[in-house]
Amino acid sequence: MLVLSRKKNESIVINDDITIVVVEIRGDKVRLGVEAPKEVPVHRREVFDALRRNEAAGGTGTGSTDAATGSTGDAAQNAAS
Repeated sequence: MLVLSRKKNESIVINDDITIVVVEIRGDKVRLGVEAPKEVPVHRREVFDALRRNEAAGGTGTGSTDAATGSTGDAAQNAAS
């Protein structure tokens, strides 16, 4: 695992088309903004795991809706929440 240190408003770029930005640091919580193409699904780990469990149980698992928030995976919009 690559471990990087970043400060508020600093970013990390992955494959030229995905940017992770440190939006806010408050106590032990860090808010991250993710800018990614719409075709790249971005989920919190617990949502990703729930989608995989649903898939294994016979669900479609193809939607990119965040089951916990109802968001559609639009990373720029979700960063504001």
